[in-house]
Amino acid sequence: MKKKFIIIALLALVALTGLAQTKTATIKGYSPALKDGTVAESSIDNVRVASDTVQGGRFTLTVPVESLTKSNLFLAGEGCPNHLMTIWLKPGVDVKVSGTDCLYPLWKVDSPLPEQQTLSRIMEHGHETLAECLRLDLANAPWKEELPIYMKYLKQTMDVLPSLPVDAASLEELEGVAMMARNYTKDFPYMEQLKELEASTAARAPKGFEEQLALIHTQVYPPHILQVGEEAIDAELIDMQGQKHHLAEVLGQPGRYVLLDFWSLGCGPCRMAEPEMRRAYEQSQGKLEIIGINLDKLSAWQEDNFSKNIAWKNWNDGKMGKGDIVNSYCNMKAIPYYVLISPDNRILWKDAGYGIGWFMGMVSAINGPRQDNTDNLQFAIRQVNADVSGTTISFRYYGQEGNWFRIAKDSYLEANGKKYKLTAADGIKLGENNYPTVKATTATEDFLSGLCYSDFTLTFEPFESVPETFDFKEGDGEGAFIIRNVSVK
Repeated sequence: MKKKFIIIALLALVALTGLAQTKTATIKGYSPALKDGTVAESSIDNVRVASDTVQGGRFTLTVPVESLTKSNLFLAGEGCPNHLMTIWLKPGVDVKVSGTDCLYPLWKVDSPLPEQQTLSRIMEHGHETLAECLRLDLANAPWKEELPIYMKYLKQTMDVLPSLPVDAASLEELEGVAMMARNYTKDFPYMEQLKELEASTAARAPKGFEEQLALIHTQVYPPHILQVGEEAIDAELIDMQGQKHHLAEVLGQPGRYVLLDFWSLGCGPCRMAEPEMRRAYEQSQGKLEIIGINLDKLSAWQEDNFSKNIAWKNWNDGKMGKGDIVNSYCNMKAIPYYVLISPDNRILWKDAGYGIGWFMGMVSAINGPRQDNTDNLQFAIRQVNADVSGTTISFRYYGQEGNWFRIAKDSYLEANGKKYKLTAADGIKLGENNYPTVKATTATEDFLSGLCYSDFTLTFEPFESVPETFDFKEGDGEGAFIIRNVSVK
């Protein structure tokens, strides 16, 4: 058993990054319910571009824009839901948003732009359903409770779209429905309606929307997504200097693993993971290559100081996460998203989010005897000694200081179709909570400061005949994990 912590972010807005535009639009907001000190933020392409602090229920945001642009409004304060509000902008346009409560995604929007008027009609059609979603969010209801309500809102959106013009706003909403259908529901209940809507929208769309229509089509009819065990494929990417590169440059090199890191400047967990990834990269002894694949606008990524300080290959897909590489490798549009590829070019592991200890455990396994610890990267085998008296295995567990882990008393080894029982343990209490106590680094800031490890050994019955590989199984109970194909040599 183990206690596993995962943080997943879609569009966490944490970095204030200035854009180069000189033209601006203005968003003015008011609600008597807003508390003084509430922070108002506007973001474009996942990057925060303007902010203000509410005073007297009012805020003003001056947003840099060059042309018709989709922006997102976010209010962080007491009573405000954790949702984004879409506001369409153009240079010189003044937009007013107002309400009587803190449920700002439902507020009235006064704008001269037809795209905003299209969006307002969609919001009006699903107003009560969206309000229920926001109330559940404020109540910290689990996603499984909010999901059916949100699915109802998506259905209402699809119902009203045929009566609206095909413009940037209606296509943006259709794209959102299509992405939800692909990424977050196993069996989307309105798939046939979505397919009919996608086809009819494409048929009546004016010229100029071909790229977005193609993207929506890809979401409705997604290409094959590579899974664990399949062979990695090539893709074209762009470096910080604008030069083109290919994954094939680094894939399939003898003895070297490749970790794909899909990330964004505005993703909090992406930044949290970077110090541990850097430490693991330094300790990999050249056996691990990391390729950071940024999903932001090229100019924002190239100008950001965080980007400039990345130690490994730092590339961009050039399509803001909407290109072939994301569609081929990522099961969902969640970031950070990681893909580990073996030296023989096979996908070993995929996951979204960040769990402290993942990358140090990954590198410990890479530097140790050959093994597959991707079922739980926080545990790695460091050494194996097998003789007539028994098989002794040295383990290391990485985790957050204060978080416990357990090893079941009925753990065993499996080789040649036989089980070999656990006979002794040193440095750990079996079946009880254990805590990592040794500091993994001397860091005093960020997540790395809390990264600790514990070393322990387990001894098992001797093999009848020493195999080339074996599996370690942490019992057969719920939550038990496996380290597979451990080499005895």
